[in-house]
Amino acid sequence: MWNERFSGKDYVFGTEPAAFLRRAEPYLKAGQTALAVADGEGRNSVWLAEQGLAVTAFDFAPNGLAKGRALAKARGVEVDFQLGDITQWDWDGAAFDVVAAIFIQFVGPDLRAQIFDGLRRALKPGGLLLLHGYAPRQVGYGTGGPGVVENMYTVPMLAEAFDGFEILRLEDYDAEIDEGVGHSGKSALVDLIARKP
Repeated sequence: MWNERFSGKDYVFGTEPAAFLRRAEPYLKAGQTALAVADGEGRNSVWLAEQGLAVTAFDFAPNGLAKGRALAKARGVEVDFQLGDITQWDWDGAAFDVVAAIFIQFVGPDLRAQIFDGLRRALKPGGLLLLHGYAPRQVGYGTGGPGVVENMYTVPMLAEAFDGFEILRLEDYDAEIDEGVGHSGKSALVDLIARKP
């Protein structure tokens, strides 16, 4: 489904990063290593590379990766794009200073727990987790996301899932977003910026 969705000429979620990433910019430093999880068409990984980070990005849709490579070339940055399935990614293969997981809510609670464990393992000690997604009321807004309440985030859920991390930002809020045809309009969002001990 995703490979087909990314097959068109236009970028489904646009070419600019999620607004959440721009808000996280003060925590980022040039030279850090970063992993962009299920990065789609590359808008977030390319922006991280533009900030001077050494970025690895993976997605399981070859069409998305091709568009990410084209975007990186157009912006004059390098990203190590890799074909990979989030359910089979080698979370222990490398440790990163930053792990960005933005709108990865296409999995249910059981698999989500496995992926959250992977995100923790992929971070170096002191590494920064950037996790951004939708709150349950997003289903009623219908402006993006999977439309499945069980896949959404809540503040208590993320606080429990990343217990022991230093929470730098954990907030549930509504905002108007304009991220291509895929994310557009009033949205119920949850941000987590947290540092691994």
